[in-house]
Amino acid sequence: MENPLQITTILLLAFLAGLVATILEAFSLKGFDNIAVPLGTAFTLWFFINTFNHSFSFPWPTVLLGLLLSTAIALLAYQRRSLSLSGVMGAILVGTLIFGFGGLLWGLTLIAFFIYGSVLSKFREDQKNKVAADKFDKGSRRDFGQALANGGFGAVIAVLYYYYPSELWLFAAFIGTMATVNADTWATEIGVLSKKPPRLITTGKVVTPGTSGGVTPLGTTAVLLGGLVIGLTVWLFTGVAHVLEQGTITVISHLWSNSWILLAGIVGGLSGSMADSYLGATVQAIYINAETGLETEKKTTRSGRRNHFHRGWPFMTNDLVNFISSIFGALIAAAFVYPFM
Repeated sequence: MENPLQITTILLLAFLAGLVATILEAFSLKGFDNIAVPLGTAFTLWFFINTFNHSFSFPWPTVLLGLLLSTAIALLAYQRRSLSLSGVMGAILVGTLIFGFGGLLWGLTLIAFFIYGSVLSKFREDQKNKVAADKFDKGSRRDFGQALANGGFGAVIAVLYYYYPSELWLFAAFIGTMATVNADTWATEIGVLSKKPPRLITTGKVVTPGTSGGVTPLGTTAVLLGGLVIGLTVWLFTGVAHVLEQGTITVISHLWSNSWILLAGIVGGLSGSMADSYLGATVQAIYINAETGLETEKKTTRSGRRNHFHRGWPFMTNDLVNFISSIFGALIAAAFVYPFM
């Protein structure tokens, strides 16, 4: 007879099943969540129980530290109007998992992404609102869905990496997913300021600023920089960690041997953002503003009038596009840099 599950194992299983259920509930097709949630949670429980044969370990110290840090940062962001109330809950969930299972380096990467995005969202905010405020589904205050879209897959990778620390490609995937969401944020916040009109990534047709799937040279440059910055951030963090653990003598060779991190950031950011633009141009739900007659991601106008569905798949929200793109960027980055690791 197998050993009974320990209380920490039961708590961990419940936590992981709850996370999967939350993600599936948020991103499933309308009505499909009734199937996706129970099947997804059942598969999660089966997978982890059978994979680890009931021998779970739970990183209580780092999880609790992650919970405290994530809560403090989320509340500060709420006070500074960077997060909505639901965004606070999403940030705490994602932050706790990434800090708790990934460790300090992973948590600092998440913080860096959040800081970069928050600063850029305030950059020329009035000008961006005049150009494309009615285009975007949501404003500068991130909500629960955005928190999951940006950090949800990174949190899943963090949990997997904790139990499979020898699988370094998971670390590359984490860099790729964070590079994707950072590059997409930079492209949105900077690209909308382009003096040249955007063109659809699929047809090259000129569209108005803020149109889903539209790209500009400025936005593409922002994508490359956004991915590189995440890669550079992680790369430098690994160097600092190496200095603290082993001193400065071998830090140069350490950084050189880990230069693939920079490549993971660039490749992940570029591939994920291109996937985001392609999905935005083809399947993302787009509406016609009932008051202006222009395309928008919003279902309703500012005054509450319902916009008319125009193209794409009705369930394919911008958050879901971002989430799918973050997975794509993670996998492409991991596959591309694997030979160099």
